Amino acid sequence: MNYVRGIEHLSGFTLRLLGLLASATLALTAHAAHSVSVTDDEGREITLAAPAQRIVSLAPHVTEVLFAAGAGSRIVGAVAYSDYPPEATEIPRVGGYMSIDLEAVVALRPDLVIAWSSGNREAHLDKFAALGSPVFMNESRRLDDVAHSLERFGKLAGTEEAANAAANAFRDRHQRLAVRFSSQPPITMFYQIWNDPLMTINGEHMISDVITLCGGQNVFASLPQLAPQIGTEAVLRAAPEVILASGMGEARPEWLDRWRDWRGLPAAQSGNLYFVPPDLIQRPTPRILDGAEIVCEALEDARKKRQRES
Repeated sequence: MNYVRGIEHLSGFTLRLLGLLASATLALTAHAAHSVSVTDDEGREITLAAPAQRIVSLAPHVTEVLFAAGAGSRIVGAVAYSDYPPEATEIPRVGGYMSIDLEAVVALRPDLVIAWSSGNREAHLDKFAALGSPVFMNESRRLDDVAHSLERFGKLAGTEEAANAAANAFRDRHQRLAVRFSSQPPITMFYQIWNDPLMTINGEHMISDVITLCGGQNVFASLPQLAPQIGTEAVLRAAPEVILASGMGEARPEWLDRWRDWRGLPAAQSGNLYFVPPDLIQRPTPRILDGAEIVCEALEDARKKRQRES
């Protein structure tokens, strides 16, 4: 009888122990189900215990992509010039992308910082890591990278449904533009970021990917720097058929038309001096396809002029 009662007691204890183990397993499973692991653009795996609720954005384009991914409400801090969509202007500022206010960032208690690899200072990022804030590095070089950023930002913030829909819409629009323009007769072009110093982009820059999408050929694609300074003589030697500039704001920069003084320049001879608003071409966000349409239409206009002149 004592032996039987011992077995009954042990069985009850075992059942309770199994119940506790099952509960712990469920809790761990639930935690794992809510944890997030995403690889950033520097190949580092970023793991969060749960989707981020307090995000600090260290680049204007990051802020814009977060909003497009349905995670705008998760942003608690952003850098200067984070101005799209309009709601982004209400987010507390943490300095500029090259002059981050570390104290302001820490005071916001972020559970995720999203930084810009080629724009933010490395020393700042090391300090964030030392403080224990997970830092996701973002660097988009090709149009496809915009869709990829949307998807990963959505996963980090727990807004995957909205983010995936935005990514799919971006890819669909990208494909439509490619079908329409990428196989058109090639046309050489020079993209001018600024006039003093005279600056352009090489073939690794996303804007060069836009040029290729539109059937254009970037005459400075082979330069080693991402955004190199060049001289007027280099432009004259390259003899582009099109010059496209963006300037600083929504207005066409007056210095674009100074190329008309170089009468031997093909772009000047044909009047192929075009403007695209910088926010639509220089930020790797979904709106870059708005800028791409402007670029594509400009190149198409130049092709029509070429046909008339031939």
